[in-house]
Amino acid sequence: MVQHLNRREMLKTTAMLGAGAWVTGVPRFEVSAAANDKLNIACIGIGGRGVANLNALASQNIVALCDVDDKRAGNAYQRHPRARKFFDYRRMLDQMEKQIDAVVVSTPDHTHFHPCMAVLERGKHLYCEKPMAHAVAEVRGMTRLAEKMKVATQLGVQRHTLNNVHRVVELVRSGAIGTVREVYSWVGGTRGMPAVPQDTPAVPASFKWDLWLGGAGQRPYSPAYAPYNWRFWWDFGTGETGNWGCHILDIPYWALGLKYPSRVDASGPEVDPQRASKSMQTRFVFPAEGDRAEVILHWDHASNGPEILKKYGMSPKGQNTLFVGSDGMLLCGFGSRKLYPQEKFADFKAPDRSLPDSPGFHREWIAACHGGKPATCEFGYSGPLTETVLLGNTAYRAGGGFDWDHQNMIANGNSRAEPLLRPTYRKGWEIASSTT
Repeated sequence: MVQHLNRREMLKTTAMLGAGAWVTGVPRFEVSAAANDKLNIACIGIGGRGVANLNALASQNIVALCDVDDKRAGNAYQRHPRARKFFDYRRMLDQMEKQIDAVVVSTPDHTHFHPCMAVLERGKHLYCEKPMAHAVAEVRGMTRLAEKMKVATQLGVQRHTLNNVHRVVELVRSGAIGTVREVYSWVGGTRGMPAVPQDTPAVPASFKWDLWLGGAGQRPYSPAYAPYNWRFWWDFGTGETGNWGCHILDIPYWALGLKYPSRVDASGPEVDPQRASKSMQTRFVFPAEGDRAEVILHWDHASNGPEILKKYGMSPKGQNTLFVGSDGMLLCGFGSRKLYPQEKFADFKAPDRSLPDSPGFHREWIAACHGGKPATCEFGYSGPLTETVLLGNTAYRAGGGFDWDHQNMIANGNSRAEPLLRPTYRKGWEIASSTT
C-alpha cells in the first residue's frame, strides 16, 4: 500500500483544518458552542513563528503584543492597533493580568520557560511553540504547573493534525505490521556549528538585547545569535533535534503510546561546548507498558537518514520514520506512507478511520480554553515528548548515555548530565527550585 499527498493536497488539507472543516463519515473533534466567544489573547514574540500564530488567532481579541525587537515584530502593531505594546512580558502580565485570558509564547527556546511559568502561575491558558522549553527540568515544571492550575495548553506540534499522520497512527494501532519493537526517526541536513563571531557590533536601536538574553549568561550582542541562528547555540537553542524532534517523534509517540524512556544513549561528532552539532545519533529504550512491548526508538540527525534504510533499499526523501514490526514495516513522512514488503501488502485494506479530524490546531486550543476537551498536544502529552527530545541532546552533550529515572529526574551513571538537566540562570532571572 502506497499513499502520497502532493503539495497541493497537503496545502488543501492544512487549509481545511485551519478553517475548521470536517470530512463526512469520520469521528469529529467536537468544539463547544462557547468556542465562538472570543478570548482576550496576549502574544509574546510576534516575529518568525509568532507571525503564524498571531495570524491563526486573529479571530480572537488580541489585547497585548510583546516583542523585544521592533524590526522583527514587523507590522503586527499596525495590524492590531487596539493591542497594547510591550517589550517586557513581565510588565505586560503585571499591568494586564485581569484583561488577559490566554497567552501565546513564540520566543526562542531559552526564553520559553520564564514567561510560560509566569503565565501558568496566573492561571492563564497557554499556547507555546516547540520545544516546550530549553531543559528537561523546565519542561517538567511547566507540565506540573499546568496540571495544577487546570488550564488549557497546547504545544506547537502543528503537524499532529495532518491527515497522513492520523492514518499512520491508525495503521500501527491496528496491528497491520504486527508488534512494533523498534522505530527509526530522523531529520536530514547538516545544519549546525555556526561560525563564531569575531566582532562585537553595536546593538540595533530597535532591539532590547538584555531582554532577549533572558536568563541566559551575559554576552555581547551579535547577529550570529539573533534573530535566527540562536537555534544552533546551546545557550539559546536545542539544535536540529530540538527544532524537528517534537514534530517527527510525535508520530511514534502517538502511535505507540510512549511516555518516558528508561535508557538514553547518544553519539556523534566531538562535542562543542557552545554550538549544536551537524549530526547526532540517539537511542531511547521505552519499557513495556500494558499490552505494548518494549520499544527501542532511534533518532538520527543525518544527511542521508539512518543506515537501516540502505539495508532495505529505502530512500529517506520525503520520509522521516520507519516502524519495524513483527509482520512488516511502515515507512512514512508527514505526507506519505508505504508498507513493506510491498508484495505482501499489495492487496492490503486499510483499517477504518478512527481518529477524529482536527477542526484546526489553534481552534482545538481555543475550544479547550472555553472548557472543551483538551487539545491534542496539551502538555500532559507533549511534556514527556519534549523531555525525550531534550534527553537526546543531554546525553550527547554529556558525552554518553544513562539510565533515566523519570520520577526523580536523575541520570544514573552520568553525573555530567545533571547541570544540563537543571540549568542555572543569571541574577534577576532565578526560579524557585520547587517549581522544577
